[in-house]
Parts: sequence; structure tokens; C-alpha cells
Amino acid sequence: MAHLGLVALLVDEYDEAIDFYVGGLGFELVEDTPRPDGSRWVVVRPPGARETALLLARANTAEQQARVGDQTGGRVGLFLYSEDFAAAHARMVAAGVRFLEAPRHESYGSVAVFADLYGNRWDLIQPRSAE
Repeated sequence: MAHLGLVALLVDEYDEAIDFYVGGLGFELVEDTPRPDGSRWVVVRPPGARETALLLARANTAEQQARVGDQTGGRVGLFLYSEDFAAAHARMVAAGVRFLEAPRHESYGSVAVFADLYGNRWDLIQPRSAE
């Protein structure tokens, strides 16, 4: 196996999720293809990423809907790496991304936890090796 290609993330609605990930986080929209069942195949990824992307999957059942925003039981489950933490943090704050804590500097790098539009917790992180 060469790499992890897609990570599915349950969302309420495609367009609001695209707006957040593209407008708020600065991701690029890779694909938005209608499917015969009325769903869409929506893939976003950070600019420059070539291996791993997010598949924004609309929750279709009550069980899936109950997990939107809490797919990892309230812990950080997604990690967005940056080569310029301060610039990425400032851009995201200006775009209205809700950070749950102030940036901090740990032995492994600079980090701050933020929530996506549904409440999933993410780390914005610049590893020490890139600082």
C-alpha cells in the first residue's frame, strides 16, 4: 500500500461544507460530481496536497446524522499541517474559523485546536522540524 487516499467526513450539506473547507480553511475543491442516487462525490484537500484528501459525505441516515461533528468522540481527530503556522492561523481567524484555544508551542511544534463548522476538532500544527 502506497498511501492513504481519502478520509470520509460526515457533513450535513455539501455546499456549506465546501464553503467552510474551501473558504475557511483554504482547501481546494478537487471534485464535485453528482451521483445517480442524488448524492455527490465531493473531494477537498489542502493546496499542494497530492496524496490524502477529504471526501465530504452527506449524512443520509439517522445514525450517520447523529455522528456529524463528533466522529471521534470529542477528541482531536484530524491534523492540518502547515509550514507557516502564524500565517495559516491568522488567515483562518480572519476567515472566521473558531479556535478553541490560543496557539501554544510544544516540544513537537506549534499547535492550536480549532473546530470545523460541525464541531469536529482539528489541530493546526507546524511540526518542530519545519519551524
